[in-house]
Amino acid sequence: MDKSREPTAFGVFKPVGHVVVSLPPDVSLDRVVADLEPLDVELTRYSASEMCEQIDRDLERAGFLANVGQELNLVKAHRELAEEGYNWLVVRARDRDQAADVAGIVDRHGAERAQYYGRLIIEELIQRGGSTKQRPESPHAGLDPETPSGLEKERALRPPQPPTRNR
Repeated sequence: MDKSREPTAFGVFKPVGHVVVSLPPDVSLDRVVADLEPLDVELTRYSASEMCEQIDRDLERAGFLANVGQELNLVKAHRELAEEGYNWLVVRARDRDQAADVAGIVDRHGAERAQYYGRLIIEELIQRGGSTKQRPESPHAGLDPETPSGLEKERALRPPQPPTRNR
């Protein structure tokens, strides 16, 4: 994917057919990329500052329809993690199975999120255990980060939890 021509929908970043991965600042992107090599995938790296810049551009150009769905809320959730120093990989996946393989690898490295962008839905591939009840999501309420406080920032501050991946 070419960073200068990022795919968008309604003015916000939407890389259909890709897995967007957020990785804590202490995780070596080089190690993650090396572990992804056997999958023969195309990927693009974003530093935390690059992701913040990209998000700022998204927020400036977001169209009205971006407010109808969850795209804009997702962008805002990504910004919170980027502000905490999270780095990003955007990995092209040829299908859902390969996206799941990508998620399995990045999960072992402590990825906070791995989201597969389909045409109509964005699927969270890494599920974290917990007893918090799913909160309703709406353009007004934002995304449910699945934290006790309901804030995405808490995901970055909490200790790692054992992975429980959907397949």
